[in-house]
Amino acid sequence: MRSNDPFARLPEAASFTVVSSTVADGAAWSIEQYSGLSGVPGGKDLSPQLSWSGAPAGTRSYAVTVYDPDAPTGSGFWHWAVADIPATVTELPEGAGDDTGSGLPEGAFQLPNDARAARFIGAAPPAGHGPHRYFVVVHALDVDTIGVPADATPAALGFTMAGHILGRAVLTATAETPA
Repeated sequence: MRSNDPFARLPEAASFTVVSSTVADGAAWSIEQYSGLSGVPGGKDLSPQLSWSGAPAGTRSYAVTVYDPDAPTGSGFWHWAVADIPATVTELPEGAGDDTGSGLPEGAFQLPNDARAARFIGAAPPAGHGPHRYFVVVHALDVDTIGVPADATPAALGFTMAGHILGRAVLTATAETPA
C-alpha cells in the first residue's frame, strides 16, 4: 500500500462511526463493487450499504464520498460523491448510487465522478498495479445544503465542504487486479 493520506492536509475533524454490511473496514470489495462499466468481468458498479452514528452536535447535513488515492493519475480517482443528505438520514442502502440515485433521500444528489457519470463507479485498479485503497467517507456538515451545482466535481465539493466539516467517518476498502 502507498502511504499517502488523503486527509493529511485537511482541517482536523471530530471522528464518528460508519459501518457497512457490504464491506468491513480494511477488507476487499466484493466483485459487485468492481466496475462493470470499466470492463471488469462480474463488476456491477453497486454502491455499498452504509450506516453511520455518533455525528457531532450541530450536524445539519451529510455528504458521502468514495476516493481512491492510489489510482495512477497524480490526483487519485473519485468514484462517488453525494451531497445534501439530510441530517435525519443515517443510512444509505446498497445500490443507492445507481444511474438514478434511486436509493438516495429526497434532496440529496450525486455529482459526476472522475468518469463524469453522476453515479457510483466501482473499482478497476490497473492489472498488476498492486492494491488500491478506497476511502468511503461520511462528512458531517454544519449547513443544510452545501451549495454546489449538480455538475460540480467531487474536488469542488471537497473544497466547498472544507470550512463546514464538523466530523468525518471513514471506512477503507481495498481492491486489486492481478497481473
